[in-house]
Amino acid sequence: MRIIRAADCKVMPWKNGGGTTTEIAVFPEGAPLSDFDWRISMAHVGTDGPFSSFPGIDRTLSLLTGNGIHLAFGDGETVALDKGTEPFFFAADRAVDGVLVDGPIDDLNVMSRRGAWSHKVERLPGGSHEIANERGLLVLVARRDVWQVNGSALAAGDSAVLPAPTTVSLRAESGGELFAIRLSRA
Repeated sequence: MRIIRAADCKVMPWKNGGGTTTEIAVFPEGAPLSDFDWRISMAHVGTDGPFSSFPGIDRTLSLLTGNGIHLAFGDGETVALDKGTEPFFFAADRAVDGVLVDGPIDDLNVMSRRGAWSHKVERLPGGSHEIANERGLLVLVARRDVWQVNGSALAAGDSAVLPAPTTVSLRAESGGELFAIRLSRA
């Protein structure tokens, strides 16, 4: 298990100036935005505006903080995300504008290159959980509280990368929140 501490993550401004991104993990390591196979990051969104297009990429967006965001897709579909909604999966090359509900938000972005990798994101509340992962990678992103992961502590903002096959035992107090991300080669 490789632990990634929040303090070690790289923070960078968006190209359009509408927010910042904190990169948690990317493959291949050090890959630029134009050439990754998968990427996990958190974004601070401060203003309404269009999402960057990522041709050939699938994306899952999960709201972490704030009052919500409405996604207005170019084909007419609209989706409202708040802290209670399930992670939302969509093609990152679809035209989409984000409209903030009432002030800035923070979100978790998971992206994978279509046809090369796939991903699935699950939001877990505090308590005890056991997760088995038979292929690819399991990435855990702790959001609230301290999580015990097979005897190691993940503080809020920390992450862990576990290669398959693996089974992990997770535990946090009732107010905790953690995201379990499964990444698999296509």
